Amino acid sequence: MRGGTHVSAVTDATFDLAAGECLALVGESGCGKSVLASALLGLLPQNAQTSGSALLGDTDLLTADERTLARTVRGRRVGLVPQSPAAHLTPVRTVRSQLEETLRELTGVRRADVRAAAEAAAERAAFPAGHLDRYPHELSGGLAQRAATALALIGDAPLLLADEPTTGLDRDLVDRTVDELRRHVGADRALLLITHDLAAAERIADRVAVMYASRVVEIAAADDFFGARGPRHPYARGLLNALPEREFTPVPGMPPELTALPEGCAFAARCARADAACATVPALTGGAACHHPHADVLEAPRA
Repeated sequence: MRGGTHVSAVTDATFDLAAGECLALVGESGCGKSVLASALLGLLPQNAQTSGSALLGDTDLLTADERTLARTVRGRRVGLVPQSPAAHLTPVRTVRSQLEETLRELTGVRRADVRAAAEAAAERAAFPAGHLDRYPHELSGGLAQRAATALALIGDAPLLLADEPTTGLDRDLVDRTVDELRRHVGADRALLLITHDLAAAERIADRVAVMYASRVVEIAAADDFFGARGPRHPYARGLLNALPEREFTPVPGMPPELTALPEGCAFAARCARADAACATVPALTGGAACHHPHADVLEAPRA
């Protein structure tokens, strides 16, 4: 960054995602979730640096050139529901025009059938047909989100990245949208759902990965994470206990700046279990990157 500042946006993130599976990636704003998604599609800014690998079949997404990403990956092998749909929609073209172009490029639909196909694609994402001939600036935030979702679903890509796909939607539309995203998952297709909405994650996820201060600190089966066992990492447990239907108790303190991460566990300053062992970064073993993970059950929800 300017002045030589270095931002550790994503650090040692390791996970896998199988066909037929939905993995929900959750965590506070600024922890690195969206940067991770951008890295997988080669959409990082020019000052970003990556290392390691991100394999999609025989393609390493982190080292693939722009031509490969543009012509064979984006939209075809990896679909994206962007966090900021207004920035991804073409401002001088109607939603219908953008849907029709995407359909022609990705599905080869005949010109005579493209209008009906665009309306079907819109319906799939609960985008009202009466707004198809509007431009992006004429849409509400929720409508723009649904338009972006409709575009992302067209290619039926083997991997769908949904980055906060329910922003600006009411509860009924949230449920409908995530259910449609879940229907995308099949024998040869997977979904990475990036979300703050733990209810949406509980509704459709098979596994949950929790990020904190650039690191994945827990990966667990959704049934365990949201069920009686509960999360093992104190931060992940705090996220659940902050929900109104649970303890409604906020996680104390604030996350560290990614420009000045501590030497040891980044959550230690906010954690009641922290001790001298937390001066070193814990490894992600047993599903949780913590020196003192929980083993007991999560506090029972209040009536």
